Amino acid sequence: VQLQASGGGLVQAGGSLRLSCAASGRTISNSRMGWFRQAPGKAREFVASISWSGGSTYYADSWKGRFTISRDNTKNTVYLQMRSLKPEDTAVYYCAADFRSYVVKEPFYEYWGQGTLVTVSS
Repeated sequence: VQLQASGGGLVQAGGSLRLSCAASGRTISNSRMGWFRQAPGKAREFVASISWSGGSTYYADSWKGRFTISRDNTKNTVYLQMRSLKPEDTAVYYCAADFRSYVVKEPFYEYWGQGTLVTVSS
């Protein structure tokens, strides 16, 4: 499966963005999906994940309440709605897919997409 993240860009602090992750080559309707981010000079870190049905989600504490992960299996796409953005949210955001485990807290993913850059200005 190929994953393509999009929707990044430059936004002012307090603004919102919605990232999309479009999958091709294979349906993701039976996969667990996740979003990760890598800020400049820092390691990649987990943001959020969602079960294959969308019925279960899991967030890192840092983004709980401001970010919302969702999916549309009919479009083979996963989304990350980001609100009340802060300069420290500046990072490259990556989506990932895993077909092996249904556990949303599972940290390992099989497939990774290219990232999309989000820049939040103060």
